[in-house]
Amino acid sequence: MRPLRSLLFVPGHKPSWVEKAWRVRPDGLILDLEDAVPVGEKAAARREVSTILEQADPQRYFCVRLNSLATGMTREDLEAVVHPNLSAVMLPKVYRAEEMAEVDRVLSRLESERGLPSGGIATPLLLETAQGMRDAHDIAAANSRVDAILMSAGPGGDAARAIGYQWSKQGTETLYLRSKLVLDSRAAGVVPLINSWYDVADLEGLAKDARLNRSLGYAGMALIHPSHVPVVNQAFTPTEEELAFCRGMLEAFEEAEKQGHAAVVYEGDMVDYAMVQTAKDILDFAESLK
Repeated sequence: MRPLRSLLFVPGHKPSWVEKAWRVRPDGLILDLEDAVPVGEKAAARREVSTILEQADPQRYFCVRLNSLATGMTREDLEAVVHPNLSAVMLPKVYRAEEMAEVDRVLSRLESERGLPSGGIATPLLLETAQGMRDAHDIAAANSRVDAILMSAGPGGDAARAIGYQWSKQGTETLYLRSKLVLDSRAAGVVPLINSWYDVADLEGLAKDARLNRSLGYAGMALIHPSHVPVVNQAFTPTEEELAFCRGMLEAFEEAEKQGHAAVVYEGDMVDYAMVQTAKDILDFAESLK
């Protein structure tokens, strides 16, 4: 799966914002048909998103956030946006695996009708309900299209209302949820992502939150403002110091192997094959960003 350090939301009825969004270099865009679009603009937003995808660079990552099944608009959304340049669709307010299965069935039909590869459009799991968060692993593992879990952990939104937490910049109130959903993601073999910061101006606070998320095991964040993208990209990119440490570790371990050892002390730490693989993964990820 490609790096997804930063996914920037763009309202579906604001096509002029798309190229502006790419200028800040997010790893992908989420074209929103749901909460960012007024009810009276839904049909227009579908048309705009369809046009955006028609004109899109196929090498770029485009996800569309659909309207929830409860609205009765999901099928119309899918009919409008399934296109060769669409990477993924995101269903909000998921409660059960059956909801993802329903989206899967519609996608499979549309892929077949439109000559697209079967299963080529992913369905990252957006978690905003208490039931969905509780059953995250089982929901993700039940459908092969699910390639990521996006946890909603921001202030005042659907997740905060469903769980009842009172949001803080320190993130203490969502620490258990954040940790649980990383474990659920990894156990299901999908990528953990998070949407946890809505303060447009506080970039220092965002940087701290991003570093916390990375330390917990998240691979990236969904973002609401272009100014957030460079901050988050930096937080989820290995530093030169990290890369130098990894290279030095590999060199030291290779030398130890030549001498018949399967472990070596490097900069005060005991290093074995498990740590070596972690270092290789970090270096491979950094290489994938080039």
